[in-house]
Amino acid sequence: MSQERPQPSEEEMRAALEAELKKVTVDDVLLQTAVSLINLGGRRAGLVPGAEGERDLEQVQVAIDGVAALLPLLERRGRDEVRPLRDALAQLQMAYAQQAQAPPPPGGAQPPSGGEQPPSGQQAPPGEQEQSGDAPPGPAQRSGRLWVPGQ
Repeated sequence: MSQERPQPSEEEMRAALEAELKKVTVDDVLLQTAVSLINLGGRRAGLVPGAEGERDLEQVQVAIDGVAALLPLLERRGRDEVRPLRDALAQLQMAYAQQAQAPPPPGGAQPPSGGEQPPSGQQAPPGEQEQSGDAPPGPAQRSGRLWVPGQ
């Protein structure tokens, strides 16, 4: 015969939640957010087995930008703790770059950026061919080379 424990009251649940919140730091939340963005970005890049149909390169780019924005804040935690996150971000950036340059899959799929291709016989204005949004191409895009920090 098993004894059932009574459900905690709303007051007990609130007190337990308060006790947990006292333990959590903003740095913990920032780190967990960055990890969640990396994981979701990997899914949207189709890197997770079974998630190939979830591919959305615009979402991958947002995840990359979000993690890149959080990294300076996380650096305060120490280099060893942030290094795996930087490595995962670099892998996600490489996957994004490879997929963004790959031809669209057969079957009439839209371009990964969601942008329209110019009608045949017309050329897109300079700087718009591989761009999304209104931002001009950065130095890495203009040179066609991979940017490596410190080089």
